[in-house]
Amino acid sequence: PTYRLQNMKSSGQKPWVLPQPVLIIGTYNADGTPNAMNAAWGGQWDAKEIMICMGTHATTENLARCNEFTVAFATRDTMVASDFVGIVSAKNDPEKMQKTGWTAVKAENVDAPVFTDFPMTLECRILRKIDETPDGYNIVAEIVNILVDEKYVGADGKPDVEKMQLITYDPVHHGYLALGGRIGNAFTDGRKLNDELSYSEFKRKAREHQVKFREDILGVGYN
Repeated sequence: PTYRLQNMKSSGQKPWVLPQPVLIIGTYNADGTPNAMNAAWGGQWDAKEIMICMGTHATTENLARCNEFTVAFATRDTMVASDFVGIVSAKNDPEKMQKTGWTAVKAENVDAPVFTDFPMTLECRILRKIDETPDGYNIVAEIVNILVDEKYVGADGKPDVEKMQLITYDPVHHGYLALGGRIGNAFTDGRKLNDELSYSEFKRKAREHQVKFREDILGVGYN
């Protein structure tokens, strides 16, 4: 363990949790026009809830008026426009959303836009705000419903995540990385180690039993 630590570079405190999502938050501006922002600090909070860290944005003001929003997941095809909505504010550019080329329709279950260019969208409603300050807050929101474009629904009727070509944010070098293909099966592949350990344990006990048998019955050692 000491050798390994000596060969590891210490980087101090950084926001480097990996991988980080590229979340597109959809809200309505005060004039009723759709707006979107890019957020990376977010994830699952509970089985039916998510958490997102918010700063001070036009989206933050929109959420103060209405506690409902949508969350889409950025892809290879939407990467450029997804980055754009993260660096340009609707406060400064009234044509922000037109420049993305995205199509927005009103969600059925919440008062927020759904951008149909994305394969999957969550319809959400804020449950509570945490650590609220003038610089922003963290929101915990209920997942009211999940919408999936039919093109990305698999034969089992569930979202085909691999087909979506989702991207992840690299906070170390400030880039976007494409997620790769499936490499295993959750809650299944790990059992192989348990099976192998069980087999090794069986062999060890069998060997011990043989040693004891030879010593007790035959009076000889076992090599």
